[in-house]
Amino acid sequence: MIGITEIGSYIPSKRVSNIERKEQFDTDEDFIYNKIGVSQVAVKEADEDTSDLAVKAFQNLEKKITIHRNEIEAVILITQNPNSNIPHSSALIHKALDLPESVACFDISLGCSGFVYGLSVIKSFMEVNGMTKGLLFTSDPYSKIIDPKDKNTALLFGDAASVSYLTDNPVYTIGNFTFGTIGKESSNLTCNKNILSMNGRGIFNFAAKYIPVDIKNLLSKSNLNIQDIDKFIFHQGSKYIIDTLIKRTGIDDGKVIFDIEDYGNTVSSSIPIILERILHDHNNKYIFISGFGVGLSWSSNILINNKLK
Repeated sequence: MIGITEIGSYIPSKRVSNIERKEQFDTDEDFIYNKIGVSQVAVKEADEDTSDLAVKAFQNLEKKITIHRNEIEAVILITQNPNSNIPHSSALIHKALDLPESVACFDISLGCSGFVYGLSVIKSFMEVNGMTKGLLFTSDPYSKIIDPKDKNTALLFGDAASVSYLTDNPVYTIGNFTFGTIGKESSNLTCNKNILSMNGRGIFNFAAKYIPVDIKNLLSKSNLNIQDIDKFIFHQGSKYIIDTLIKRTGIDDGKVIFDIEDYGNTVSSSIPIILERILHDHNNKYIFISGFGVGLSWSSNILINNKLK
């Protein structure tokens, strides 16, 4: 059974301080720390592009685990901000890593829900094709499309990338999924003429309405109770969103991880960056992950510790 064996990530070292910009945006530290929960955002260098961030995440992965590149069979990249429209950026990652010609490479255009959707796709793709080693990348540098004068986006989004190594000898197997889309509300988060526009209230209302219901649905589908889950990793939309989900679901807040103060909302990379940190904590049997945002869409999954079955 295909599951997650290891995760690598890359967060650029460059930071832009929200504290230093609070007067520019007519805001205060309470909003920065307690509403968005981001004191500074990570920003890539001008000469770094989407595939470059992904390659650096892979280099981090290789520091943790021995990977024989000639054994990789699939590469999937989650991004809505590729290097260019043509070629697909996963092909550029393939080139940079000098992977075999037999590797299947393709991009998936999804944002904040993308990592969870991507897990379902790569698991299914690998299993139906008899593959045993694959890479799921996330790299969506929003600094490419953010208006630095827009308070709704400039203070929130940061750049980063991740790569999850999927094998048939995993640390975590991949349980049930749920999915959903509210296309009629997609105008709450759009990109026109290469500039991101977000209705923060609309995104909050969406998450607060649909995600608590989805949590209950997936737990029921998996024959689990909320108390059975050891950790919850939600898309790191903002501190206010995470706090609201805790209140509306009754989850023990000690089981919910929020940790983007130093680098910001990294879109499809937000879940795997946090998952990377707890992947080898074998006190956790079940990890609930949920991504939600652009589309408006969501997907949730329960990861099961292969060592504690």
